[in-house]
Amino acid sequence: MQNAFESLVNLLESYRGRDKVIRTLCYGSQLVGGVISQKTANTSQLGKSLLLFSAQLSHCRTVLRLFDDLSMVAYSWGYGLGAAEEDKVIRWMSVLSNIADQLYYPCEHVAWAADTGLIKVRSDKWWTLSTLLWGLSLLLGTLRSLRIILTLRRKALKRRQVAPYNDRQDGMINTADIQRRIHGEVLSVLGSLADLSNAIHWMPPGFLWAGRFPHWLVGLMGTTSSLIGMVPICSSDQSASL
Repeated sequence: MQNAFESLVNLLESYRGRDKVIRTLCYGSQLVGGVISQKTANTSQLGKSLLLFSAQLSHCRTVLRLFDDLSMVAYSWGYGLGAAEEDKVIRWMSVLSNIADQLYYPCEHVAWAADTGLIKVRSDKWWTLSTLLWGLSLLLGTLRSLRIILTLRRKALKRRQVAPYNDRQDGMINTADIQRRIHGEVLSVLGSLADLSNAIHWMPPGFLWAGRFPHWLVGLMGTTSSLIGMVPICSSDQSASL
């Protein structure tokens, strides 16, 4: 119990960790509030309160992202053109994803500033553009993870075929490491697809299933991707406690 409490405190003390917790609470509240509201035909005060709480947490994350631009610049600058990547396809998908992420932030900032009345422009077009960039980044991330999974599977198969008998134990260790990386990429794909489904929902009406998700389904998709995003943190905490 004490270790779990200390892990939660450490998580909340970091910006990225706090954002993950807020995100999980945001979508979890929307999921539960949406289910309650649907069952009670929007007459439950609890359901309305949970949806309002979710909206406030979402607004909180939007304001906090005002300070993410420089972090994204540093990451994109460090990655550059991905010279360290062996696979050219993975490299250019990563570069394009970084560009989409970098452009996302200023577009969202303009939309937020327009909603708050700081600038006199229409916010709807900027929200649409930021959502489009987010969706593009998610799509590229999904394709990148699928490419990595395919590459890792080929690498594992090749190692099993060419490893001499005396190196079989080392080969098994390497294969186990590759399998862990594959599992991580599979989770990344599932999380990205869950977020992508919500990104499409928030696009203008007429685009695929835009605007058709009820609150609980948006909450379910977001909660799923949020919990998947928490897996690496929980895994690292468990490894540190061993």
